[in-house]
Amino acid sequence: MRKSHPVRRVVLATAATVSGVVLLLSLKPSSDPASAAAAGAAPSAAAAGQESPQGGTGAAGATTVTGDATQTQYGIVQVRLTVANGRITQAEAVQAPKGGTSDQKTALSVPKLNQEAVAAQSANIDAVSGATYTSNGYKESLQSALDRMKAQGSSSSSSGSSSGSSSGSSSGSSSGSSSGSSSGAASGSAQAQARTVTGQVAQTQYGPVQVRITVSGGKITEAEAVQAPKGGTSDQKTALSVPKLNQEAVAAGNADIDSVSGATYTSTGYKQSLQSALDQAGG
Repeated sequence: MRKSHPVRRVVLATAATVSGVVLLLSLKPSSDPASAAAAGAAPSAAAAGQESPQGGTGAAGATTVTGDATQTQYGIVQVRLTVANGRITQAEAVQAPKGGTSDQKTALSVPKLNQEAVAAQSANIDAVSGATYTSNGYKESLQSALDRMKAQGSSSSSSGSSSGSSSGSSSGSSSGSSSGSSSGAASGSAQAQARTVTGQVAQTQYGPVQVRITVSGGKITEAEAVQAPKGGTSDQKTALSVPKLNQEAVAAGNADIDSVSGATYTSTGYKQSLQSALDQAGG
């Protein structure tokens, strides 16, 4: 037997190895591109899935409502509300008295009134001491903005009810929907019937007294003295008596209220003006 030559064995082994590598390389191109494409497509699809919900989800639509411009002794007051989901989210005075001491009073009172309007969600807010005229004008404009807000809400609700009623095939369903809409509209209308009435000026020994009331559903919801004696000791008596008289007027719902001790003339004038306001309101 002849022995194989060592060099020949090395050459054969090398040739076999090279052939195997060539075979492996020739098989890879047919599979790798597809794998690469699949790997590249997956992130794109995932990214698209993440972006779509974000694009479709927006903040609830907020709208702005501007009240009437209310003329006060020191200038115009006008309030604008930002409303979302039927609630006041922001209140601001787009017009307010300015010039001289009015600048200071406006800077002092308007931020407080804005905060109270958002907190109360109504025009039943306290006047800021030292800025009575601005406060009263603010509340009047705020009430008119709230009335507009309610009217817009009622209109939107009626539109939705009509649309739902039209799409329904049952006449009974249509009748029920119409009945519900009418009753909702009537209820909204009743709520919006709050009005402000100002009584006659009652002249007292120390100065004029004049009362303004807000009436809703036949009841006094707010009372305030738009005029009251002032100057000297009258300032103290007015500050002591008027807030109590306002509270008693709302609580009693009429002019049969007690006089405040130490402020008899102011109390008497208040009750006279209050009675004339009630007469005008039909109460």
